[in-house]
Amino acid sequence: MSAQKKSVVIIGGGITGLTAAYYLQKEVREKGLPLDVKIIEATHRLGGKMQTVVRGGFVIERGPDSFLARKQSASRLAKEVGMEDQLISNTAGKSYVLVNGRLHPMPGGSVMGIPTQMAPFVTTGLFSLTGKVRAASDFILPRSNPAEDQSLGRFFRRRLGDEVVENLIEPLLSGIYAGDIDRLSLMSTFPQFYQVEQKYKSLILGMKKLTPPESKSRKEKKKDKGIFLTIKSGLQSFVDAIESKLERDSVIKGCRVENIQKAEGKYVIELHGREAIAADSIIMTVPHHVTQSIFSQYQFFNLFKEMPSTSVATIALSFPIEAVEKIEGTGFVVSRNSDYTITACTWTHKKWPHSTPSEKALLRCYVGRAGDEAVVDLSDDELVKVVLEDLNKTMNITMEPDFAVISRWKDSMPQYTVGHKERIEKVKAHLKDELPGVFIAGSSFEGLGMPDCIDQGEAAIDKVLSFLELKQ
Repeated sequence: MSAQKKSVVIIGGGITGLTAAYYLQKEVREKGLPLDVKIIEATHRLGGKMQTVVRGGFVIERGPDSFLARKQSASRLAKEVGMEDQLISNTAGKSYVLVNGRLHPMPGGSVMGIPTQMAPFVTTGLFSLTGKVRAASDFILPRSNPAEDQSLGRFFRRRLGDEVVENLIEPLLSGIYAGDIDRLSLMSTFPQFYQVEQKYKSLILGMKKLTPPESKSRKEKKKDKGIFLTIKSGLQSFVDAIESKLERDSVIKGCRVENIQKAEGKYVIELHGREAIAADSIIMTVPHHVTQSIFSQYQFFNLFKEMPSTSVATIALSFPIEAVEKIEGTGFVVSRNSDYTITACTWTHKKWPHSTPSEKALLRCYVGRAGDEAVVDLSDDELVKVVLEDLNKTMNITMEPDFAVISRWKDSMPQYTVGHKERIEKVKAHLKDELPGVFIAGSSFEGLGMPDCIDQGEAAIDKVLSFLELKQ
């Protein structure tokens, strides 16, 4: 091992960058590595979209509100930084799809809209008889021809028909990606469905075989415990806990990276209003368009110019509990065919009881998706008015909200369009040749969710240590 100390700089202080900084500094401490680690964030706070409003007994998330419990990297990181006692599961409950002005219960046994139990699918009012018969074609259709990539819409429409896609699959997937299902890449979002189809021919039969039957005891547990986890004190407190574990003076906030140049085997990072710093290796965790801007002299990053991002907003509304009609369940998603501006609504006081005082109701609504982003630019009053109009078509709300918390996220949802995986691999190949020691990670590349970003942060550490020949 070389005794000469080397420098790693992580650019971007969202959850990906925080993860990389935390685990890399842990490696340095535990193994005595000759390595200096810094993290640079352009704003005056870390955490990116993980922001929480705590007021009057409310815990309101501005960005993501939870993560899948089965993806264990997020809960593992929470335990690492002393937040294990703050992990809490959501309350399980009915969820709905809003179609033709009516709330239809989500069919039991569906996996991302794909039925694994026939009875709930046959009896649901989500689809016409014609739509159900068309979906049954999945049992007899041949496998699709092997392809490098295709859109989610093309894949699911071929197997299950337009009705199932538009009234069930599209609302669910739009809730995750805020994108156009007919442009989103199958292989970059849900490649497992393509693999199931290729192996079993029928998507329905394949998913049924891969979904184990639930025991009675497990069903009883699921009645109360959902599949998501969050931090009881708010995701901002998770960010703060990670930051508190970072080495003193290793975090540079309120400082924008303007350019990065290669010089004598190192990288010179030019900062706005500060002296430049040098690095032997860099982890870029900022959005793709920011990376392109910083490395604008390298033509291969122009691929990122072609990668769209969608703007979205969340509108959290508080009411007295008696003002909101009682509906069993935790929320709904909206079919694109419906005449609604909102794309989804969570009855947060039911899904996350810890977030709301007992005498209050908290509704968190979502607006904005590919092709329908102008709504995000409406004024606060206009947004609240539009949301209330939509909610009153669905449930009876008898009072004005006590308050609203509105969060706009401009160009915040990177779109993994068809060919995304190949484009990212091409950029990585150029990086290896032209900018060795520079690595990309984050929501623009290999997954949007918190655990996906955490996984990418951890993977980037391995690449850095291998590059610097410090891997033990």
